[in-house]
Amino acid sequence: MVVPILSLVLAALAILSIVLLFWQWLAARSFPLHRQPPALSDAPPISLLKPLKGAGDSLEHCLRSWLEQDYPGPVQVLLGVESADDPAVPIVEKLRRAFPQRKIELVICTELRGPNFKISKLAKLEPRATSEILVVSDADVRVPPNLLNGLVTGLAGARVGMVNCLYRLANPSTLAMQWEAIATNADFWSQVLQSRSLKAVDFGLGAVMALRRRNLHEVGGFESLENCLADDYHLGNRLAGRGYRIEFCPLVVECWSEPTTWALAWRHQLRWARTIRVCQPVPYIFSILSNPTFWPLVWTISAPAPVTFGFLAAAILTRGVVVMDLEQRLSGASPPLNRFWLAPLKDLLQFGIWLGAFLGNHIEWRGTRMRLKSDGTITLTS
Repeated sequence: MVVPILSLVLAALAILSIVLLFWQWLAARSFPLHRQPPALSDAPPISLLKPLKGAGDSLEHCLRSWLEQDYPGPVQVLLGVESADDPAVPIVEKLRRAFPQRKIELVICTELRGPNFKISKLAKLEPRATSEILVVSDADVRVPPNLLNGLVTGLAGARVGMVNCLYRLANPSTLAMQWEAIATNADFWSQVLQSRSLKAVDFGLGAVMALRRRNLHEVGGFESLENCLADDYHLGNRLAGRGYRIEFCPLVVECWSEPTTWALAWRHQLRWARTIRVCQPVPYIFSILSNPTFWPLVWTISAPAPVTFGFLAAAILTRGVVVMDLEQRLSGASPPLNRFWLAPLKDLLQFGIWLGAFLGNHIEWRGTRMRLKSDGTITLTS
Protein backbone atom coordinates (compact mmCIF):
# COMPACT_ATOMS: atom_id res chain seq x y z
CA MET A 1 0.00 0.00 0.00
CA VAL A 2 2.96 2.32 0.53
CA VAL A 3 3.73 2.80 -3.17
CA PRO A 4 0.11 3.50 -4.24
CA ILE A 5 -0.30 5.98 -1.38
CA LEU A 6 2.95 7.74 -2.35
CA SER A 7 1.81 7.87 -5.96
CA LEU A 8 -1.52 9.40 -4.91
CA VAL A 9 0.27 12.03 -2.80
CA LEU A 10 2.60 12.93 -5.67
CA ALA A 11 -0.34 13.06 -8.08
CA ALA A 12 -2.13 15.46 -5.72
CA LEU A 13 0.98 17.65 -5.47
CA ALA A 14 1.39 17.66 -9.26
CA ILE A 15 -2.23 18.72 -9.76
CA LEU A 16 -1.99 21.31 -6.97
CA SER A 17 1.10 22.88 -8.59
CA ILE A 18 -0.83 23.40 -11.83
CA VAL A 19 -3.83 24.85 -9.96
CA LEU A 20 -1.52 27.31 -8.20
CA LEU A 21 0.05 28.19 -11.55
CA PHE A 22 -3.35 29.08 -13.01
CA TRP A 23 -4.19 31.13 -9.90
CA GLN A 24 -0.90 33.02 -10.31
CA TRP A 25 -1.67 33.59 -13.99
CA LEU A 26 -5.20 34.88 -13.36
CA ALA A 27 -4.07 37.17 -10.54
CA ALA A 28 -1.50 38.74 -12.88
CA ARG A 29 -3.91 39.10 -15.79
CA SER A 30 -6.43 40.94 -13.60
CA PHE A 31 -3.97 43.72 -12.72
CA PRO A 32 -4.17 46.82 -14.98
CA LEU A 33 -0.56 46.84 -16.15
CA HIS A 34 0.61 49.86 -18.18
CA ARG A 35 -2.56 51.86 -17.43
CA GLN A 36 -1.73 55.52 -17.93
CA PRO A 37 -2.25 57.87 -14.95
CA PRO A 38 -4.77 60.70 -15.20
CA ALA A 39 -3.68 64.30 -15.65
CA LEU A 40 -2.82 65.89 -12.31
CA SER A 41 -4.74 68.93 -11.14
CA ASP A 42 -2.33 69.27 -8.23
CA ALA A 43 1.34 68.30 -8.56
CA PRO A 44 3.03 68.50 -5.14
CA PRO A 45 6.80 68.83 -4.86
CA ILE A 46 8.80 65.59 -4.92
CA SER A 47 12.26 64.73 -3.63
CA LEU A 48 13.96 61.86 -5.46
CA LEU A 49 16.54 60.01 -3.35
CA LYS A 50 18.95 57.83 -5.29
CA PRO A 51 22.01 56.10 -3.78
CA LEU A 52 24.76 55.39 -6.32
CA LYS A 53 27.83 53.16 -6.39
CA GLY A 54 29.99 52.76 -9.44
CA ALA A 55 29.10 53.44 -13.04
CA GLY A 56 27.75 50.60 -15.12
CA ASP A 57 26.99 50.94 -18.81
CA SER A 58 23.35 51.72 -18.09
CA LEU A 59 23.73 54.31 -15.31
CA GLU A 60 23.55 57.39 -17.52
CA HIS A 61 20.41 56.42 -19.41
CA CYS A 62 18.75 55.23 -16.18
CA LEU A 63 19.42 58.57 -14.48
CA ARG A 64 18.43 60.46 -17.61
CA SER A 65 14.99 58.80 -17.56
CA TRP A 66 14.32 60.41 -14.17
CA LEU A 67 15.49 63.82 -15.36
CA GLU A 68 13.22 63.64 -18.42
CA GLN A 69 10.02 63.16 -16.41
CA ASP A 70 7.04 65.16 -17.63
CA TYR A 71 5.86 65.79 -14.07
CA PRO A 72 4.43 69.33 -13.84
CA GLY A 73 5.53 69.99 -10.27
CA PRO A 74 8.99 70.73 -8.82
CA VAL A 75 11.35 67.77 -8.46
CA GLN A 76 14.45 67.78 -6.29
CA VAL A 77 17.02 65.12 -7.23
CA LEU A 78 19.42 63.96 -4.50
CA LEU A 79 22.18 61.58 -5.60
CA GLY A 80 24.44 60.02 -2.99
CA VAL A 81 27.90 58.47 -3.40
CA GLU A 82 30.43 57.25 -0.83
CA SER A 83 33.36 59.33 -2.11
CA ALA A 84 34.19 62.06 -4.59
CA ASP A 85 36.21 59.62 -6.73
CA ASP A 86 33.26 57.25 -7.28
CA PRO A 87 32.96 56.48 -11.02
CA ALA A 88 29.35 57.72 -10.91
CA VAL A 89 30.44 61.30 -10.18
CA PRO A 90 31.52 62.26 -13.76
CA ILE A 91 28.21 60.94 -15.10
CA VAL A 92 26.26 62.98 -12.56
CA GLU A 93 28.25 66.11 -13.45
CA LYS A 94 27.57 65.50 -17.15
CA LEU A 95 23.84 65.25 -16.50
CA ARG A 96 23.86 68.37 -14.34
CA ARG A 97 25.25 70.28 -17.31
CA ALA A 98 22.72 68.66 -19.67
CA PHE A 99 19.76 69.49 -17.39
CA PRO A 100 20.51 72.92 -15.87
CA GLN A 101 16.79 73.43 -15.22
CA ARG A 102 16.72 70.47 -12.83
CA LYS A 103 17.58 70.81 -9.17
CA ILE A 104 20.26 68.13 -8.92
CA GLU A 105 22.42 67.79 -5.83
CA LEU A 106 25.34 65.39 -5.54
CA VAL A 107 25.94 64.41 -1.93
CA ILE A 108 29.15 62.78 -0.70
CA CYS A 109 27.93 60.40 2.00
CA THR A 110 30.83 59.84 4.38
CA GLU A 111 30.89 57.91 7.66
CA LEU A 112 28.26 55.39 6.54
CA ARG A 113 26.86 53.28 9.35
CA GLY A 114 25.62 49.72 9.24
CA PRO A 115 26.35 47.02 6.66
CA ASN A 116 23.55 48.18 4.34
CA PHE A 117 25.33 51.07 2.65
CA LYS A 118 22.39 51.79 0.37
CA ILE A 119 20.17 52.60 3.35
CA SER A 120 23.01 54.47 5.06
CA LYS A 121 23.22 56.74 2.02
CA LEU A 122 19.46 57.27 2.09
CA ALA A 123 19.75 58.25 5.76
CA LYS A 124 22.25 60.91 4.69
CA LEU A 125 20.12 62.12 1.78
CA GLU A 126 16.74 62.33 3.54
CA PRO A 127 17.59 65.34 5.79
CA ARG A 128 18.42 67.33 2.64
CA ALA A 129 15.03 66.59 1.08
CA THR A 130 12.77 69.64 0.80
CA SER A 131 9.53 67.80 -0.05
CA GLU A 132 6.99 65.79 1.91
CA ILE A 133 6.75 63.17 -0.85
CA LEU A 134 9.87 61.03 -1.18
CA VAL A 135 10.64 58.73 -4.09
CA VAL A 136 13.41 56.20 -3.52
CA SER A 137 14.91 54.27 -6.41
CA ASP A 138 17.82 51.94 -7.13
CA ALA A 139 20.59 53.19 -9.40
CA ASP A 140 19.91 50.69 -12.20
CA VAL A 141 16.23 51.56 -12.70
CA ARG A 142 14.98 53.17 -15.89
CA VAL A 143 11.45 54.60 -15.80
CA PRO A 144 8.73 55.76 -18.21
CA PRO A 145 8.33 59.55 -18.57
CA ASN A 146 5.04 59.73 -16.65
CA LEU A 147 6.07 57.60 -13.68
CA LEU A 148 6.04 60.42 -11.13
CA ASN A 149 2.46 61.24 -12.18
CA GLY A 150 1.51 57.63 -11.54
CA LEU A 151 3.24 57.51 -8.16
CA VAL A 152 1.56 60.70 -6.93
CA THR A 153 -1.82 59.43 -8.17
CA GLY A 154 -1.37 56.18 -6.26
CA LEU A 155 -0.26 57.98 -3.10
CA ALA A 156 -3.33 60.23 -3.02
CA GLY A 157 -5.32 58.13 -0.52
CA ALA A 158 -4.99 59.22 3.11
CA ARG A 159 -4.21 55.69 4.31
CA VAL A 160 -1.84 54.79 1.48
CA GLY A 161 1.57 54.46 3.09
CA MET A 162 3.64 53.45 0.08
CA VAL A 163 3.37 53.02 -3.68
CA ASN A 164 5.64 50.47 -5.35
CA CYS A 165 6.38 49.59 -8.94
CA LEU A 166 6.50 46.18 -10.52
CA TYR A 167 9.75 45.78 -12.45
CA ARG A 168 11.35 43.70 -15.15
CA LEU A 169 14.89 42.71 -16.05
CA ALA A 170 15.29 44.68 -19.25
CA ASN A 171 18.56 43.36 -20.68
CA PRO A 172 19.01 39.60 -20.17
CA SER A 173 22.08 39.46 -22.39
CA THR A 174 23.51 36.12 -21.19
CA LEU A 175 21.91 32.71 -20.79
CA ALA A 176 22.19 32.99 -17.01
CA MET A 177 20.37 36.35 -17.12
CA GLN A 178 17.66 34.84 -19.33
CA TRP A 179 17.17 32.18 -16.66
CA GLU A 180 16.87 34.95 -14.06
CA ALA A 181 14.48 36.81 -16.34
CA ILE A 182 12.02 33.92 -16.00
CA ALA A 183 12.14 34.44 -12.23
CA THR A 184 11.75 38.22 -12.46
CA ASN A 185 9.71 38.92 -15.58
CA ALA A 186 7.26 36.03 -15.23
CA ASP A 187 7.16 34.62 -11.72
CA PHE A 188 8.04 37.29 -9.19
CA TRP A 189 5.58 40.01 -10.14
CA SER A 190 2.75 37.56 -10.75
CA GLN A 191 3.39 35.84 -7.41
CA VAL A 192 3.32 39.22 -5.69
CA LEU A 193 -0.12 39.85 -7.18
CA GLN A 194 -1.15 36.29 -6.30
CA SER A 195 -0.23 37.04 -2.69
CA ARG A 196 -2.16 40.32 -2.87
CA SER A 197 -5.29 38.42 -3.93
CA LEU A 198 -5.06 36.45 -0.69
CA LYS A 199 -4.23 39.19 1.83
CA ALA A 200 -3.25 42.84 2.09
CA VAL A 201 0.28 43.61 0.92
CA ASP A 202 2.65 44.04 3.86
CA PHE A 203 6.01 44.58 2.13
CA GLY A 204 7.73 46.99 -0.20
CA LEU A 205 9.56 46.52 -3.50
CA GLY A 206 12.80 48.45 -3.52
CA ALA A 207 13.19 49.24 -7.23
CA VAL A 208 10.92 52.27 -6.78
CA MET A 209 9.15 53.31 -3.58
CA ALA A 210 7.08 56.47 -3.04
CA LEU A 211 6.03 57.48 0.46
CA ARG A 212 5.36 60.46 2.68
CA ARG A 213 8.16 61.77 4.81
CA ARG A 214 6.03 61.86 7.95
CA ASN A 215 5.14 58.18 7.52
CA LEU A 216 8.82 57.32 7.11
CA HIS A 217 9.61 59.06 10.39
CA GLU A 218 6.64 57.37 12.03
CA VAL A 219 8.27 53.96 11.52
CA GLY A 220 11.76 55.01 12.57
CA GLY A 221 13.27 56.53 9.43
CA PHE A 222 15.99 55.09 7.24
CA GLU A 223 18.39 54.97 10.20
CA SER A 224 16.39 52.14 11.76
CA LEU A 225 16.94 49.99 8.65
CA GLU A 226 20.72 50.29 8.34
CA ASN A 227 21.30 46.73 9.58
CA CYS A 228 18.51 45.16 7.50
CA LEU A 229 19.15 43.29 4.28
CA ALA A 230 15.60 43.48 2.88
CA ASP A 231 15.13 47.14 3.78
CA ASP A 232 12.28 47.49 1.29
CA TYR A 233 10.41 44.58 2.87
CA HIS A 234 10.86 45.89 6.40
CA LEU A 235 9.87 49.45 5.50
CA GLY A 236 6.66 48.27 3.85
CA ASN A 237 6.00 45.81 6.67
CA ARG A 238 6.31 48.52 9.31
CA LEU A 239 3.98 50.84 7.41
CA ALA A 240 1.44 48.04 6.99
CA GLY A 241 1.75 47.32 10.70
CA ARG A 242 0.65 50.90 11.35
CA GLY A 243 -2.48 50.37 9.28
CA TYR A 244 -1.28 51.94 6.03
CA ARG A 245 -1.97 50.34 2.64
CA ILE A 246 0.78 49.33 0.24
CA GLU A 247 -0.27 49.95 -3.38
CA PHE A 248 1.24 49.19 -6.79
CA CYS A 249 1.57 51.67 -9.63
CA PRO A 250 0.34 50.17 -12.94
CA LEU A 251 3.42 51.52 -14.75
CA VAL A 252 6.31 49.07 -15.07
CA VAL A 253 9.93 50.11 -14.53
CA GLU A 254 13.05 48.49 -15.97
CA CYS A 255 16.10 47.14 -14.15
CA TRP A 256 19.29 47.22 -16.21
CA SER A 257 22.02 44.87 -14.98
CA GLU A 258 25.60 44.22 -15.99
CA PRO A 259 26.19 40.91 -17.84
CA THR A 260 26.43 38.09 -15.33
CA THR A 261 27.59 34.48 -15.17
CA TRP A 262 25.80 31.37 -13.94
CA ALA A 263 27.73 31.48 -10.66
CA LEU A 264 26.77 35.11 -9.99
CA ALA A 265 23.15 34.47 -10.99
CA TRP A 266 22.99 31.45 -8.65
CA ARG A 267 24.40 33.48 -5.74
CA HIS A 268 21.95 36.28 -6.47
CA GLN A 269 18.97 33.90 -6.47
CA LEU A 270 20.23 32.18 -3.32
CA ARG A 271 20.59 35.54 -1.54
CA TRP A 272 17.07 36.45 -2.60
CA ALA A 273 15.72 33.07 -1.43
CA ARG A 274 17.40 33.26 1.97
CA THR A 275 16.11 36.80 2.41
CA ILE A 276 12.52 35.77 1.65
CA ARG A 277 12.87 32.71 3.88
CA VAL A 278 13.83 34.93 6.82
CA CYS A 279 11.22 37.61 6.10
CA GLN A 280 8.30 35.26 5.38
CA PRO A 281 9.29 31.80 6.63
CA VAL A 282 5.91 30.04 6.47
CA PRO A 283 4.94 31.24 2.97
CA TYR A 284 8.42 30.41 1.75
CA ILE A 285 8.26 26.86 3.10
CA PHE A 286 5.00 26.26 1.24
CA SER A 287 6.22 28.00 -1.92
CA ILE A 288 7.71 24.70 -3.07
CA LEU A 289 4.16 23.47 -3.69
CA SER A 290 3.82 25.89 -6.59
CA ASN A 291 6.60 24.34 -8.69
CA PRO A 292 4.68 23.18 -11.80
CA THR A 293 7.55 21.21 -13.35
CA PHE A 294 9.15 19.56 -10.34
CA TRP A 295 6.09 17.78 -8.95
CA PRO A 296 4.81 16.39 -12.27
CA LEU A 297 8.36 15.15 -12.96
CA VAL A 298 8.67 13.47 -9.54
CA TRP A 299 5.25 11.85 -10.03
CA THR A 300 6.31 10.54 -13.43
CA ILE A 301 9.59 9.15 -12.08
CA SER A 302 7.80 7.43 -9.18
CA ALA A 303 5.03 5.97 -11.36
CA PRO A 304 6.05 5.86 -15.03
CA ALA A 305 2.95 5.34 -17.12
CA PRO A 306 1.25 6.92 -20.13
CA VAL A 307 -0.94 9.06 -17.86
CA THR A 308 1.99 10.48 -15.89
CA PHE A 309 4.09 11.10 -19.01
CA GLY A 310 1.09 12.82 -20.59
CA PHE A 311 0.53 14.96 -17.51
CA LEU A 312 4.22 15.93 -17.43
CA ALA A 313 4.17 16.95 -21.09
CA ALA A 314 0.99 18.98 -20.57
CA ALA A 315 2.46 20.62 -17.45
CA ILE A 316 5.66 21.66 -19.27
CA LEU A 317 3.66 23.02 -22.20
CA THR A 318 1.31 24.93 -19.90
CA ARG A 319 4.18 26.30 -17.88
CA GLY A 320 5.92 27.56 -21.00
CA VAL A 321 2.78 29.22 -22.35
CA VAL A 322 2.10 30.93 -19.00
CA VAL A 323 5.69 32.20 -18.75
CA MET A 324 5.64 33.59 -22.28
CA ASP A 325 2.32 35.31 -21.67
CA LEU A 326 3.42 36.83 -18.35
CA GLU A 327 6.67 38.10 -19.86
CA GLN A 328 4.75 39.63 -22.75
CA ARG A 329 2.28 41.33 -20.41
CA LEU A 330 5.03 42.82 -18.27
CA SER A 331 7.27 44.00 -21.09
CA GLY A 332 4.64 44.80 -23.70
CA ALA A 333 6.57 42.76 -26.28
CA SER A 334 6.73 39.06 -27.12
CA PRO A 335 9.78 37.33 -25.62
CA PRO A 336 11.95 35.17 -27.90
CA LEU A 337 10.54 31.69 -28.40
CA ASN A 338 13.89 30.14 -27.56
CA ARG A 339 13.26 31.04 -23.91
CA PHE A 340 10.41 28.54 -23.79
CA TRP A 341 12.67 25.70 -22.64
CA LEU A 342 14.13 27.85 -19.85
CA ALA A 343 10.83 27.75 -17.94
CA PRO A 344 11.03 24.07 -16.88
CA LEU A 345 14.79 24.43 -16.36
CA LYS A 346 14.14 27.37 -14.03
CA ASP A 347 11.66 25.27 -12.04
CA LEU A 348 14.10 22.40 -11.57
CA LEU A 349 16.93 24.71 -10.53
CA GLN A 350 14.48 26.55 -8.28
CA PHE A 351 14.13 23.39 -6.19
CA GLY A 352 17.86 23.56 -5.51
CA ILE A 353 17.58 27.24 -4.64
CA TRP A 354 14.68 26.45 -2.29
CA LEU A 355 16.73 23.79 -0.51
CA GLY A 356 19.77 26.06 -0.37
CA ALA A 357 17.74 28.73 1.40
CA PHE A 358 17.51 26.44 4.44
CA LEU A 359 21.09 25.17 4.35
CA GLY A 360 22.92 28.29 5.45
CA ASN A 361 22.69 31.88 6.63
CA HIS A 362 25.58 33.41 4.72
CA ILE A 363 25.03 35.58 1.64
CA GLU A 364 27.16 37.55 -0.75
CA TRP A 365 26.03 41.06 -1.62
CA ARG A 366 28.05 43.16 -4.07
CA GLY A 367 31.19 41.19 -3.32
CA THR A 368 30.78 41.41 0.47
CA ARG A 369 30.13 38.29 2.52
CA MET A 370 27.51 38.68 5.27
CA ARG A 371 25.64 36.59 7.80
CA LEU A 372 21.87 36.84 7.76
CA LYS A 373 20.24 36.66 11.18
CA SER A 374 16.78 35.29 11.92
CA ASP A 375 15.38 38.80 12.43
CA GLY A 376 16.44 39.89 8.93
CA THR A 377 19.46 41.91 10.04
CA ILE A 378 22.95 41.33 8.66
CA THR A 379 26.50 41.41 9.97
CA LEU A 380 29.71 41.52 8.00
CA THR A 381 31.88 38.40 8.06
CA SER A 382 35.55 38.06 7.34
